[in-house]
Amino acid sequence: MKERYLVTGNEAVSLPTIRESDGGLEGISILYMAAKGMLEIVGSPLMVPFVEVDGEPVELQDFVWERAHYWIPSFTAAAGGIRLEGVLLAPVGERGFCYRLKAVNGDGRPHTVRYGLKGGWERTIHSINESKPVCGEMHAYNSGWNHAFVMDMRAGVSLFAFAPIYTEQPEASRTRSLYSQGRDGAVSYCLYREETLEPGAADAENYWFGVGFEEVAAATSAKEMLRQGFDAEYEKTSRWLAARERSAGNPKLDELLNVNMFFSFFFGSGVTLDTEELVLVTSRSPRYYVSAAYWDRDSLLWSFPAILMADPAYAREMLGYVFGRQGRNVGIHSRFIDGTVLEPGFELDELCAPVLALAGYVRETGDRSVLTRAEIASGVERILSRLAEKKHPEAALYETMLQPTDDLRVYPYITYDNVLVWRLLCDLAELYEGIWPAERCRELLRMAEQTREAIAVHCVKEKDGKRMYAWSVDLEGGWDVYDEPPGSLLLLPFRGFCSPEDEVWRNTVAVIRRKEYPYSFAGCPIAEIGCPHAPHPWVLSIANSLLSGNRESAREHLLRCVMDNGIACESVDEVTGESATGDAFATCAGFLAYAIDRAFGAGGNESGK
Repeated sequence: MKERYLVTGNEAVSLPTIRESDGGLEGISILYMAAKGMLEIVGSPLMVPFVEVDGEPVELQDFVWERAHYWIPSFTAAAGGIRLEGVLLAPVGERGFCYRLKAVNGDGRPHTVRYGLKGGWERTIHSINESKPVCGEMHAYNSGWNHAFVMDMRAGVSLFAFAPIYTEQPEASRTRSLYSQGRDGAVSYCLYREETLEPGAADAENYWFGVGFEEVAAATSAKEMLRQGFDAEYEKTSRWLAARERSAGNPKLDELLNVNMFFSFFFGSGVTLDTEELVLVTSRSPRYYVSAAYWDRDSLLWSFPAILMADPAYAREMLGYVFGRQGRNVGIHSRFIDGTVLEPGFELDELCAPVLALAGYVRETGDRSVLTRAEIASGVERILSRLAEKKHPEAALYETMLQPTDDLRVYPYITYDNVLVWRLLCDLAELYEGIWPAERCRELLRMAEQTREAIAVHCVKEKDGKRMYAWSVDLEGGWDVYDEPPGSLLLLPFRGFCSPEDEVWRNTVAVIRRKEYPYSFAGCPIAEIGCPHAPHPWVLSIANSLLSGNRESAREHLLRCVMDNGIACESVDEVTGESATGDAFATCAGFLAYAIDRAFGAGGNESGK
């Protein structure tokens, strides 16, 4: 049976692989600027809870999981007459996490109970799309900083350290730690507490884990959380989450909205361990097939709207990163988290994405001060300059090399991408009114109108006697009928380009939704659009439908979806709703959350531009 995972995390540490079956963590991940991506600390598993009763191991069974505030996972499990309760808390603002365990004697007689965590650090993996082992020395050693042991990875100098703590008074503690290191460097360890529990009695321990650049940083990160105390850290994190929760008026939709919003927040962005910089990524989960890298489109058209509705101040920080570190190579297919080029190739939707995010932020907050920040002002100029390079010599259409799926285009002028250009030009004229000369703003509006007219002239074609929007054209007679969920023609009214009643748009929707279209999945339980990149209904297509006047059918499709245990994936099986491709897709999760909120929640009256 396929393992199902839960997730949690904070700005510094991700717990992407919490197993539902036994509460084990297969690994944790950290963002690392010098490594241009993500480092994973992994084992088989890295840690798992265990219980021994009267000196005998007892298998934990019947795990039942819950999520407090849609983000803090907890469980109850049975070990004979003993009940074990667990909570995995990654406190906001901290450099680490806690695995809290509580043993409860539900039997009618006393028992000596030993319970805790055991596991091992077997390897470190470097992930940027692909995952590869890190070559270096693994160390484990006693440390007075945490009265236990510390594990660290060195490549000449320290890369990171990982340290548990459970007490500052080891002489008074009934909790103990054991560890050993094999010849291959792998570390095995056990953290446990032993108590004799009378019937009905309970005992608990908080196992804190800190990460840092080296021993002292890791151990004191754990110690800081220990000193704050579990209750205080739990309450702080609960308040933070509760302040950002949204409602769509239905318990199941509420869960989908909030789980995916928080997943996008904590797995689509984070703070690097070595430089403490905010960075944006596709996903901090190694289970997503292109993890730990940056795409303008993914972070800004999909994740950013959800972050903006949850935390406008954080969204402002994101813009600083986008126009700062990432600004130099804006519009290039994908980049490392330090802004250098990962995959070359120009994408027009990605060039437009920063301006659309900027406009969304200003409309939502009214904060126009960002517009004159040096990195944003220069970034906007760079975008306009690169846009001019992509314009057709005569028509006001703009070419791209790659489509929104990142696959090679068929024809150079994609309708959806040019609608984004139109939106960008309109947005800049509105944003910089009173900042730029009036004539420049008027010129931007003229350019926008020229692009609108060029789309009407060159991108509207006739099929079966009805006019519709082509997917792409070459201005020499070539055009195609097609659609892609990452940049769909369904979204033209959402972007403000046309009315939902527009006949050409409605004809277009009818063509790509009918059964004859090979990626419509019409007649299936989940009848959403796919494409060759992933030939199943896309979760992004469900979001697109929610935003394009198809909310009731999209709602039914969504409620049939299992996805990746409730978290957005790339595509789902058209019958079962199980994940088909792209598990743990953090930026997609943001767009799904935003679309649910727009369709059914408080965001229903917000501008879709």
